[in-house]
Amino acid sequence: MSSNDSLDPRLWKPRSIEETLALYRDWSGTYDADVLASGYATPTRAATALAPLTDPTAPILDFGCGTGLSGLALRDAGFTTIDGTDITVEMLELARAKDIYREIWLSAPGKLDVSTKGYSAILAAGVVSLGAAPPETLDLLLASLPAGGHLAFSFNDPTLADPGFTGHLEQLVGTGGHQIVFRDHGPHLPEKGMGSDVIILRKA
Repeated sequence: MSSNDSLDPRLWKPRSIEETLALYRDWSGTYDADVLASGYATPTRAATALAPLTDPTAPILDFGCGTGLSGLALRDAGFTTIDGTDITVEMLELARAKDIYREIWLSAPGKLDVSTKGYSAILAAGVVSLGAAPPETLDLLLASLPAGGHLAFSFNDPTLADPGFTGHLEQLVGTGGHQIVFRDHGPHLPEKGMGSDVIILRKA
């Protein structure tokens, strides 16, 4: 893909981990230009919503940081100690070059061990979605937070139409006891006519 092309429709369709890694590897060189040309708004919306709910000087994890656009949004929202992780080497190297992150590392799909990091908040902007990380990723992220910690994430329009994702969120709130403290539908990729819900959960 290039900045002159429409975004690949495969982005919002189920695929294997291997296909996801290949897609983002091949896209890494033009990713920033492509999504910014489409008005990518979710990271800024999520970081802005999270800022009043948590200490901006405390360490925060940018999970699925990609090329670092969400890290830039966190910095612009006032966060001062930002770590990042992603599963795609090529995207991660571009994030590292932005010089936003205190620590940055390659993670394995479905695994996260941050027990010694002391995060009270995690941002996963555009990560848990149809065609990317599965809904169970929310459990993984919540397990990495202390009681009262905040998880900010987003469901884009195709994801909101998938009952597997919305149902899992309902389960986390219903039987899991976690609380939605912020939810707002707004622009995701406005030039493509796509919106997203930005959602913040407080861990029970």
